[in-house]
Amino acid sequence: MGLDIAKPCCKTLAMEVEFTPEQEARLGQIASVQGVAPARLVQDAALLLIEDDERLRAGVRKGIEQADRGMFVDESEMDARVARMLSQQ
Repeated sequence: MGLDIAKPCCKTLAMEVEFTPEQEARLGQIASVQGVAPARLVQDAALLLIEDDERLRAGVRKGIEQADRGMFVDESEMDARVARMLSQQ
C-alpha cells in the first residue's frame, strides 16, 4: 500500500509503507468500520505515534530535570503509588 503524506506548508513528502496482504486486509477492514480510506487510517495512526512519542520524551525530560534538582520520590511513597495504581486495574 503506498502512502502519500502531505506536510504542512505545501510541501509533499511521498512515503511508501509496505504491508503484507494480511495486514492490508486488516487495515482495510478497520478503515471500512471507521469510514475512512486505509491510507488515512495509517496516516492518523502514524501521527498519533509521533504525538505519543513527543509526550513520552517531554515526560522523560521533565523527570531528568526534577532529578537534577534533587526532587526524588521516597521509596515507600513510590511503593504506595504503585500499589494504588495496581489496585485500580
